[in-house]
Amino acid sequence: MNAKKADKIATGVLYTVSGVIVLLLAALLLFILFRGLPHISWSFLTTPSKAYQAGGGIGIQLFNSLYLLLITMLISMPISLGAGIYLSEYAKKNWLTDVIRTSIEILSSLPSVVVGLFGFLVFVVQIGYGFSIISGALALTFFNLPLLTRNVEESLKAVHYTQREAGLALGLSRWETVRKVIIPEAMPGILTGLILSSGRIFGEAAALIYTAGQSAPALDFSNWNPLSISSPISIFRQAETLAVHIWKINSEGTMPDGPAVSAGASAVLIIVVLLFNFGARFIGNKLHKRLTSA
Repeated sequence: MNAKKADKIATGVLYTVSGVIVLLLAALLLFILFRGLPHISWSFLTTPSKAYQAGGGIGIQLFNSLYLLLITMLISMPISLGAGIYLSEYAKKNWLTDVIRTSIEILSSLPSVVVGLFGFLVFVVQIGYGFSIISGALALTFFNLPLLTRNVEESLKAVHYTQREAGLALGLSRWETVRKVIIPEAMPGILTGLILSSGRIFGEAAALIYTAGQSAPALDFSNWNPLSISSPISIFRQAETLAVHIWKINSEGTMPDGPAVSAGASAVLIIVVLLFNFGARFIGNKLHKRLTSA
């Protein structure tokens, strides 16, 4: 067999494998959407769920997912940005930075169940936050921080070294060069990673079962006192998220129209995660074009 024929066969095999993977993913997405879209309505998206009777929605669970995502990103973004800047711009190559990078790799591969159990033991039991939004957000921070840190570090490293030299040559300090030259240039990659991480957090369930809780108490949207348990902005209340709600419906079986609610909630979850992914690509491309044309 000559090299040209072998190359064609190898290319055909790769295309076939890629096509099978794409078809499987497309079939899975279409199956979930086909089952769930007929059950989605404005009432379904806004009304509270019902445990022992039909007709409930996912309003509180959807709000909890978005609010928990916001709190998690507010905690993890500054930490990951600082860690990524340090590792990319200031850290010298020695055994300490090697240990840090190895630790980041290990943490990024931890199963979410392990992170959830860690959060349960530390934040729920030891610190005493109980099952709450803050416990879930802190657990998700540990779950998401390695990925965000690596994303920031790689985005900063992708900026060409001549940009750094140009900033220093103009008399800027090292920090001024990082703040005014490097970070703006790396911003499309950083934002893309942040949005993709948001989608990952939004669909997380295992870590939140042990930290944020498995119940969704009624919320009083006229009460904005952060210390009140019924307040939607309280971080010390239980918060069953959309992903946890889907797991709970299918595991308990106490809801008469459980299959329909589960299908609708799954479709909403898939749609939101897809919006995060497409939004990341759109915003990243827009920022890249704006920066390159400036």
